Amino acid sequence: MKQIEGGITAAKGFEAAGVNAGIKYKNRNDMAIIYSEKPCVAAGVFTTNIVKAAPVLWDRYLIDHFDDMHAVIINAGIANACTGEEGMGYCKQTSEVAGKILNIDSNSVAVASTGVIGMQLPIDRIINGISLLKEAKGDSLEHGHMAAQSIMTTDTKPKEIAFKFEVGGKTAIIGGMCKGSGMIHPNMCTMLCFITTDVAIKKSLLAEALSNDVVDTFNMVSVDGDTSTNDTVLVMANGEAGNAIIENKGSDYDVFCRALHAVMEGISKMIAGDGEGCTCLFECKVVNANTKENARTLAKSVITSNLTKAAIFGHDANWGRILCALGYSGVNFDPYKVDIFFESKAGKLKIVENGISTGYSEEKATEILSQEYVTALCDMKDGAEEATAWGCDLTYEYVKINGDYRS
Repeated sequence: MKQIEGGITAAKGFEAAGVNAGIKYKNRNDMAIIYSEKPCVAAGVFTTNIVKAAPVLWDRYLIDHFDDMHAVIINAGIANACTGEEGMGYCKQTSEVAGKILNIDSNSVAVASTGVIGMQLPIDRIINGISLLKEAKGDSLEHGHMAAQSIMTTDTKPKEIAFKFEVGGKTAIIGGMCKGSGMIHPNMCTMLCFITTDVAIKKSLLAEALSNDVVDTFNMVSVDGDTSTNDTVLVMANGEAGNAIIENKGSDYDVFCRALHAVMEGISKMIAGDGEGCTCLFECKVVNANTKENARTLAKSVITSNLTKAAIFGHDANWGRILCALGYSGVNFDPYKVDIFFESKAGKLKIVENGISTGYSEEKATEILSQEYVTALCDMKDGAEEATAWGCDLTYEYVKINGDYRS
């Protein structure tokens, strides 16, 4: 498997575009399309928030009741959440109009929205935007990049990734794009993510691969502890790679799962590293825990600790906050067996051994914590399981961004 340039248009048979539909933002693109002329099998996972946006409910309905997916229409700026029957009607209308304009079944068109909760979509602008997207779409990497830019809200950069791999004797590609910067928390963190692949695979196996991998990727990300109303991950597979369809678990399925994991882990880290106002990606890796689930719980407890996140922002090796976060996670362990390390491109430093400070160099610790990618490694010495979670530091800028988000 090899990482390659591109995102959602890297795989064969997929087109994309981004346009300015004037939905909320001025002087920037705010609508995008993902399109496959050949019908795709699709799978999705969605927010666990009880308050679910209209597009979430609509897409779940489409995936559950129809076999094919051809396109996704996405808008930024307005979330279409808490909008009642009117908001649901706009989802249906968007799919119907896109179906007519693209000459495909309207039930094969998913929709997605991100932005401010409680506002109604300007449906006339959405409809006009669909016509613009049809004319603008193409299969180049730049078309995919424009789509990734168009779904951003408070993101500071577009998020794209792609990998090439061999399956069933054929060369296949999987790629994705994502938006996510704030209102990010485990249990389908706050984001929109779209993954395309030219692999031929049975729909039920695609759904299983996606659901299984979410646990160790997107559900291990947190920026601010808020789980959104709009979280959506959609995967579309059009079979253009020409491999014999993956209908059963085995070596080909395992290869595909590894490629899917590479995309989802890469995007997870991009989201955490672009958390609102952040200056660094903060990773916590828990090793030698007694169970996999406990390892996940411990790692997430550390990266969601506001005190720890603030210490990372200040480049302060305040390891007591990490040990404290492990301690209130709900997992039972012996604190006098725990070792803690800080690691970055500036080096690796053991700061705690058996629950007690090693007398480490504060200067070296500060140097390590001053990098853009910082890892806290927690060795529980209680088993053989491990898990990794991703977050970011907590800065003054986070409050500024969210203090005037609607305006």
